[in-house]
Amino acid sequence: MPLFAVTRTRGPAFDASRALEAQEDWKHHAAFMNALHAEGFVVLGGPLEGTADVLLIIRAVDEEQTVARFADDCWSKSDLLRIKSIAPWQLRLGTLA
Repeated sequence: MPLFAVTRTRGPAFDASRALEAQEDWKHHAAFMNALHAEGFVVLGGPLEGTADVLLIIRAVDEEQTVARFADDCWSKSDLLRIKSIAPWQLRLGTLA
């Protein structure tokens, strides 16, 4: 299955004065993301230090599947996070489990 680099960025509902884990619905968002990882959709992910962005490497059929999957995240629904970019990605160095 193809790999994609997905950047999600903070939406207007994100409260920059609060830690990530203190944002509204953190537990539901974390459970959703952990489930995506457990099923192999999200391969790697984490915040890009010093930015409002998160980088995710995912396995998906296409961009439409990516958009649809993240639309189910409570943080997408409440506009805490938005998709900023989706780009096909080829692993050239190293390996993924």
